[in-house]
Amino acid sequence: MKPKPSRILVPALLLTATVVVVLNAWFAFRAIDALLQSEHWVEHTWQVIDQVERIMSSVKDAETGSRGYLISGNEDYLQPYNSATRDLPTEINRFQALTTDNPVQQARITDMRAVIEQRLSLLQQGIDLRRSGGKDMIRSLVLSGTGKSEMDHLRRIADDAQSEERRLLSQRTAAAQSNRSRARQTVAIASALDFLLIVLMFRYLAHERGLRVAAELAGERLAVARAETEERAKEVRSLNAMLERRVELRTAELQSINRELEAFSYSVSHDLRAPLRTIDGFSLALEEDYAGVVDDTGRDYIRRVRNAVQRMGSLIDALLQLSRITRAEIVRDTFNISQLAQSVASGLLEEKSGRDITINIEPNLQANGDPGLLRIALENLLGNAIKFSSRMPKAVVDFGWDGEKKAWFVRDNGAGFDMFYVDKLFNAFNRLHGDKDFKGSGIGLATVARVIHRHHGDIWADSAINHGATFWFTLG
Repeated sequence: MKPKPSRILVPALLLTATVVVVLNAWFAFRAIDALLQSEHWVEHTWQVIDQVERIMSSVKDAETGSRGYLISGNEDYLQPYNSATRDLPTEINRFQALTTDNPVQQARITDMRAVIEQRLSLLQQGIDLRRSGGKDMIRSLVLSGTGKSEMDHLRRIADDAQSEERRLLSQRTAAAQSNRSRARQTVAIASALDFLLIVLMFRYLAHERGLRVAAELAGERLAVARAETEERAKEVRSLNAMLERRVELRTAELQSINRELEAFSYSVSHDLRAPLRTIDGFSLALEEDYAGVVDDTGRDYIRRVRNAVQRMGSLIDALLQLSRITRAEIVRDTFNISQLAQSVASGLLEEKSGRDITINIEPNLQANGDPGLLRIALENLLGNAIKFSSRMPKAVVDFGWDGEKKAWFVRDNGAGFDMFYVDKLFNAFNRLHGDKDFKGSGIGLATVARVIHRHHGDIWADSAINHGATFWFTLG
């Protein structure tokens, strides 16, 4: 009895399918192996390019560190130079190890190593001259142009090396792209045939199993979502309760601090002023009634005591003003800040009637803020501008709006300050000029900053010594 055709066909089809799957897997493995090899060479090429950039970066670090030391004489500037001289041999050796397959690059490495050694030797020569004090020889060494020619030579070598690697990168990238396309096609064909075989044999089973798994996953996700929702609701309730407790505690702390500040202000106003007035009164009596009894040295001592007492009184006034600004309630209103600035400027000009002062105020500027607090800020800013311009034959102070920075500004042509200390500018008692040069309490700019911050604004400054200063501020 002959077997039915279907009984023979099914095993034949299965065998054929098995052979096809095996062949597809073999071709796919070959294609993937070729792709990995191509991508390895592409990555290797990028490593070589990166290594060249590392070498050039280290050489530039050595140049920068040496130049900083030659200019400043500070040994700290030699840290990049020392690091570069320590790391360069290793980096060049790595470059050489990465290009053992390329004789052209190996030849360039020899030239690169020689040029780098010459450049480092020249840098070390400059450092030695700087240490020995030979500034004229350093200038001659720099002006000789040897360093520039060596760096130009080194850059040409590096550019040639990178050009060679980029040429190889282009070839290898094209090969990798070709292998990638081939691998994709091979894997796609193999996957399609395998998938078709699986679909024909297990279509119904997969359909049923998919429905069952989908239902189970939906149930699990629903249970997990419900549990997460309940847990998050508990966390939200707990966080709300904790936040309320913290707000209450913080409010109580702030109230206690405000009461302490008020008590401190009261103490400063009454307890400290009484002995100061006593000292000032007796000092004045000594100066007026006993001027003929004490000698010049004694009268100088009395003047110093009175000046110190008056300075202490000014400091107390400034601190009380700073404290009141901290506690004051902000009452915002839209007003003409140009008129306010003009009013402040008129008072200051009356106090300094003997000086040649010009205050330029941009007209019709509108601002939204507390006019009372902003008057205090402008009194300090414009007063500082006039004070620090006192050594100029003609003091010029400008107030206006900077459209680019979106901020108001106060600018003067006075003494200025070193921007290295700008972070200390708005802190209390941090003065950038001595009291002998410019009298002051050291509280003015701290008061200005407090006013601006109470308005949720920002304040910053820009200056150069003997070239004036500019203060910008915003009002939130």
